[in-house]
Amino acid sequence: MSETIIKIDHVSKEYRLGTIGGGTLKGDLQSAWARLRGKEDPNGKIGQAAYLGNDRFLALDDVSFEVKKGEALGIIGHNGAGKSTLLKLLSRVTAPTAGTIAYNGRIASMLEVGTGFHPELTGRENVYLNGAILGMTKAEIDRKFHQIVEFAEMEKFIDTPVKRYSSGMYVKLAFAVAAHLDSEIMVMDEVLAVGDMKFQQKCLGRMGDAANQEGRTVLYVSHNMNTIRQLCTRCLVLDHGKIIFDGDVERAIEIYLKDIKRPSVYNDCQNISRKIFSLDGKLFVNSVKYLSVAEPVFTKDDVIHLELDFEANQSLDGICLRLPIFYEHTTPIGMAASDPVINCKKGHNVIRVSFRPLTLAPGRYSIRLVLFSKNEFGAMQNHDVVHDACVFDIVDTNNTLGGVSWEHRYWGAVQLPAIQIDSN
Repeated sequence: MSETIIKIDHVSKEYRLGTIGGGTLKGDLQSAWARLRGKEDPNGKIGQAAYLGNDRFLALDDVSFEVKKGEALGIIGHNGAGKSTLLKLLSRVTAPTAGTIAYNGRIASMLEVGTGFHPELTGRENVYLNGAILGMTKAEIDRKFHQIVEFAEMEKFIDTPVKRYSSGMYVKLAFAVAAHLDSEIMVMDEVLAVGDMKFQQKCLGRMGDAANQEGRTVLYVSHNMNTIRQLCTRCLVLDHGKIIFDGDVERAIEIYLKDIKRPSVYNDCQNISRKIFSLDGKLFVNSVKYLSVAEPVFTKDDVIHLELDFEANQSLDGICLRLPIFYEHTTPIGMAASDPVINCKKGHNVIRVSFRPLTLAPGRYSIRLVLFSKNEFGAMQNHDVVHDACVFDIVDTNNTLGGVSWEHRYWGAVQLPAIQIDSN
């Protein structure tokens, strides 16, 4: 049985809301005297109301768990759930208000992109600086320097001041230093959100090797469920500072995602923020709803019928509709498109569309609505794009394929037709 390398015992972290200090004794005295007289804080920012309360906020509330040696633990939860606070406590950036944290070994932590980097120093100098901050000796950095630079793919830019680096170059070099520290524990907080896809896979492979082959323990925070699936063997779900689940990765992701957007037959799109700024505003989607069902739950053999309600500020011919489909709001799976095109009148329009989810494996999916047109040269102009316009579930009535339950972690979200076997 693997030994326990990290033990978190009834840990709480409390913060005081509002501004605590003004930076100088004189400034604090000025602010206190203004508050006593009911006056505006002379050290406050223009247009910002001073917070005069003394409320307390529990970022972590009586959290307890253990991590075994060689385990890859994912930590997920909504913003403000306490994930980063937990990693800061483990990395000794801050201390717990209550409880104890015990671990056996050296921690390599990467909580923010470029933590410990000085913008005026070159990449080479920052490797030594960052390595020293992480606890590496100069001899150790000398020995691993070329491995670090090669892993970060920064040979050409290593003697360039890092203030000229892009955020992707920052994260490559910073991760490379942390990954080559001879530590028993690696702590990573959303660090792969910046790097390109190739480097993300390289980092995930490095962390996977650290856990599986080198016996190192990995704690990884991310909002990208694909990387959680790929790396982690166990997962915690945090909610308002408490652990609400500890166990199987797929079950943890299901609990985390269930409250993001629950499937609904009718979906009001008017208040959904449009994330694309190149829209011409000629069309605006009001709502989309599923037809002929009490709830949006289907099998892959069903036909999904949608009713789309939208406004047009002028009569338009040749409008096209795309329905990109995403697994769990993040992973693009495929796309259904309209054929033929749509002709709409000025004002209120209602159209009905249908498609079959023939190859979708059991799981939760979201639909993005895209209304666009193409000119005679084939160039596309988006009129309205609604992210996560509606959500639906695919269920398998048999719940098995070839005698086993579907595993998204290993097989993805596309279910191919059954294999045909020729006995001859």
